[in-house]
Amino acid sequence: MKPTDFAAIDLNELAAFRAAVRFPTFTQAAQHIHLSQPAFSRRIDKLEQGLGVQLFQRSTRRITLTAVGKEFERRLEEVFSSLEATVLHVRGAAAAVQNTIAIACVPSVVNYFLTKIILAFHKKHPNVRIRILDDNAEGVLRLVAEGTADFGLNFIGVQQPDLEFAPLLEEEFVLACRRDHPLAKRQKIRWSELSGYTYISVGKNSGNRLILDQAIAGSQQLPESMFETQHVTTMLGLVEAGIGIAVVPSIAAPKKHHPLVVSVALHDPVIRRKIGLIKKKGRVLQPAAQRFYDLCL
Repeated sequence: MKPTDFAAIDLNELAAFRAAVRFPTFTQAAQHIHLSQPAFSRRIDKLEQGLGVQLFQRSTRRITLTAVGKEFERRLEEVFSSLEATVLHVRGAAAAVQNTIAIACVPSVVNYFLTKIILAFHKKHPNVRIRILDDNAEGVLRLVAEGTADFGLNFIGVQQPDLEFAPLLEEEFVLACRRDHPLAKRQKIRWSELSGYTYISVGKNSGNRLILDQAIAGSQQLPESMFETQHVTTMLGLVEAGIGIAVVPSIAAPKKHHPLVVSVALHDPVIRRKIGLIKKKGRVLQPAAQRFYDLCL
């Protein structure tokens, strides 16, 4: 198709195509968009002629997509998703945006901090839809910076010139081990004492790993890991199974009533991370997002 031919494709034809994909027959698809079956078929025929390809294989009982039709569907949905997002953005005051909040957050903060706030917010605003974009620390920064998330909760971002960072809490990293482990009865432990035990760590692309590596850089005190995970929750699962010990943020550490795992304070050095709200500088939040943001403070 020549570039100038694109204007010949009508949005109504694309709407008919999307309906045809969802229903087994043209008759059902036509009813869905309030057309007669002949008028619906004409739209599909016109779309195929405009594209110069066959999108459907027709039979007396049902319709199926051709291989080209499947590829067209995939690409068309990408276009419509992008178009819908653009329309919502341009209509800044659209109800769909006002009633949807997208929050980027590292998983440990979701599990052990954000859930209580979500519950309190939902009781007050039951009609607001909340999207939790749980990702690693770098992913949270990216989602906020590119505008996919209204704001985020993260432990990195203080140094980002295009982001605002509002601190919420500061926590220490602690040792997590099983109750039957030799270190479980200790009140506190030096980092240098961990080297003799099987150690589980998060991967090098983790923000937590970056904090630990920087804090102990050059001291040779960070034990060599025998097992590596991507998330703190997975690491704690391995600890609970008796596979080894791990260093975790205190917010994610097992509580006193946990039947299998305990946390022990670490020192020499004491390593902390600061959790805060991050949002793009100059971004004006929609009312629902602003109310949630304020509730976090």
